[in-house]
Formats: sequence, C-alpha cells, structure tokens
Amino acid sequence: MCEFTMWRKHWHEDRFFGYQFLNGSNPLLIKQCKEIPEKFPVTEQMVGPFLGPNTSLQQEVQKGNIYLVDYEILDGIKANSEAGHKYLGAPMCLLYVNPINDLLPIAIQNTQHPGPECPIFLPSDSKPDWSLAKMWVRNSDVQVHQLVSHLLRTHLFGEIFGIATLRRLASAHPIFKLLMPHVKYTFHINIAARDLLISKGGIFDQAFSSGGTAIVQVLQRGLERATYESMCLPDNLAARGVEKIHNYYFRDDAQKIWQAINKFTENIVDLYYENDTSVQSDPELQAWVKEIFTEGLLAKQSSGFPSSFHSKTELIKFLTMVIFTCSGQHSSVNVGQYDWGFCVQNYPSMMGKPAPTKKGQVTEADIVDTLPSGIKQYKVVATIHLLSQPAPINTELGKYVEERFTELPARAHITEFHTALQQIEQDIIKRNQNLSPPYTYLLPSLIDNSVAV
Repeated sequence: MCEFTMWRKHWHEDRFFGYQFLNGSNPLLIKQCKEIPEKFPVTEQMVGPFLGPNTSLQQEVQKGNIYLVDYEILDGIKANSEAGHKYLGAPMCLLYVNPINDLLPIAIQNTQHPGPECPIFLPSDSKPDWSLAKMWVRNSDVQVHQLVSHLLRTHLFGEIFGIATLRRLASAHPIFKLLMPHVKYTFHINIAARDLLISKGGIFDQAFSSGGTAIVQVLQRGLERATYESMCLPDNLAARGVEKIHNYYFRDDAQKIWQAINKFTENIVDLYYENDTSVQSDPELQAWVKEIFTEGLLAKQSSGFPSSFHSKTELIKFLTMVIFTCSGQHSSVNVGQYDWGFCVQNYPSMMGKPAPTKKGQVTEADIVDTLPSGIKQYKVVATIHLLSQPAPINTELGKYVEERFTELPARAHITEFHTALQQIEQDIIKRNQNLSPPYTYLLPSLIDNSVAV
C-alpha cells in the first residue's frame, strides 16, 4: 500500500492517468485506434504538439501508437436524481504511446456528440480545464468498472456458470468436480451485494452517479455487449489490438494465468473424454452449455456464445474461459480497487456540477465543488477497501481443499497446475523488483478460485 500512498502525490500527472488504463483496477477498455472516429473530431492541429517533431497524428495511428478509451455505453443514461446526482457523462479519451513508452492522454471529449458546447480538451489547456476533463473520464471509468467489468463480467457471469453447474451436472460428473471450486461462494457474495450495494437505497444509489435506475440500464447494455470473444482473454486482447503495447502488465500476467488454466483443463478433458464424439454424446454437458446460452445470454446468437459443444477443443476453451473469469479476471478488477480509489480526485464516484461547455472558465474552486465529499465519499472508500480485502476463507487458485477427484491421474494434473502457478508467482515477483508501483493483482497467491469476495 505504501507504493500507492506515494503515487497519490502524482494523481494529476498524465503518465499516472494513462498508466491506469493498462494496470489499474479496470484494465479492460483501452483499444488501439486504427481510425479517428467521426464523433471525436481530433485534428492534427490540436494534438500535433504532443506527438513530437517529425511525425503526425496519422503517422502515429498507422504505427499503432494511438489508443482510445470510449465510454459510449453510458451515453444518454441519466444519473440517479433521487439521490441528488444529476450528472453522468460518456467521454472519449485519445492516448499516445510516446518514444519512451509512456501512455499519455492527448485529447478528451466529455460527450459522444461533438459541437460548440462540447470542446475537445487538450494537455495545453489551463490546468483546471485539463484536470477536470481527466476527472470526468475517471468518473465514467468508475461506473463502467464497478457495474460492467466487475459486477457483470465476473460476479454475475460467475453466478450464471454456477447455477448451470448445479442444475445440469451431477456431482459425480468430472466437469462438476472441475468447476465446483470455481463457483463456490459466489452465490453468497452476490446475495450480499444485492442486499447492501446495488439494492434500492444501497451504497450505489447513495454515492455513485450510475445508481438508481441507471444500474439496470448499464447492466443491460453491458450484457448486450458481452460476447464470447470478449470473455476469452486471447481473443479479447487481439480484438482490442493491445498485444504489443509496452508496460501492459495485466496482459502479460493474465496470459500466463490463462495458459496455465488452459493446460489444466486440457489435461482433465483428455482424461475423461476420449474424442470429439464423447463430448458430443454427453447429455449433461450439452444441457449445461445450452442453459448458459439460453438463460444467461438470453439465447442471443450475436453474443457468439456456443449453445453446444462439437469438439474437445471447444470444450477446453469454454472451461478455460469459465475458470479464468471466476478467478484471474475477477482478481484483476477487484484486488486493486482501494489502491486506485482511496484518492477522491482519481476515483470520483459522482460529480456535483455539469461538465464544462467552454474552455477557460474552470477554476480550482469549481473542481472542489464538482468532486464528491463528506459521508458519501467516506462510504465509497470504506466499501472499496472492504471489497479489496482477501476472502475470509482461503480459496487460493489451484488449491482445492475438497478433494473431489479421487483418480490418481486427475490428482497429478492438479499438482501440475499448482506447480505452474507457483512458477508464475516467482516470475511476477522477479519482474516486480524493477517496477514502481509493482503489479501484483494477478499474483496466483492473491487470486481466489472463485468470486468469493
């Protein structure tokens, strides 16, 4: 925690702001910008001074050095007026990887609709203008992180997988044995979240811009955008074009965790399924994946989720996705919440004034009036501190207290899995010796088997 106490002094720096899109509590939104969107009319004249000599915006786009974070999912959703929250933006942020591999913001537009009353803010604007523009991006990131990246794509998907597992697979089924440690405790924590966090009058209603009816709207949009490709880490990284961006420690560590899980599931599937036909002819397995598709994804073909399995390869990938979602993916968006959120300027859960419609009019006093304060902010900090704590029951990834598999080959594969995770742990610790702050959110020793907290 001391590393992040030190970084609190740097919350206003562009390098700190950009770093969080790679290794903060929501490292899932940034994507390579292959063409400047029409709705974000950034020009060479605007950003050229921040790109250095002998280059241009178009050249940097072609080189793959321009990235975009777009919060269009929030467009048109009204803040929770019942709690006195009036303002919820849907900004876009353009970022540039400079020659020393720092990721820096170079342009911010506070809405999805360009025009005279929606200026594009730049690093060359006044300090209050630029600081507040970044805070609006951070406010939107808080909403998307908590409701989509965290709640929907780990907690609620974990619940979908867990319900189907209990309903469709017998306790003696090998896939039930494989998955049960990875869905255990999820129902308990989700019930608590429904009671305390997203219930009517709960913490989210009280202290987040997207409380009240906005919660359901954001979750609905999040589910519409949840595709099988986006839930499978390698496909997700490729689709966002972030395979080569430097200093993306989330990506590097997540890939190692994914690969370890993939090898483990491959070994288990090879042990119990002789060939593709044996997968196709397993009625429980087919009922399980069909229920996830029909009940969890509402049978939407556009989601790309399978409704049946035709091969061992398909099964292995799907099981890897399930286990990674409930373990590594959840850890990446949960463990670091307090590290990045205890500083209100960096984690404004609500905004007290509208986004500026003109440049040069924001003052330091305006920023103070815009940021949340008092009991609401204390509740947010207390909540994310609680959520960042380890699960009350030790459920470390790869350590299975309940020995569901009795066959010696299966137990040997579990040992191999744990050994692979130990090696990943050592690799991350060694890498982190040269990092400040270190990236620790995917240390296997900090990852729970399931969404347990």
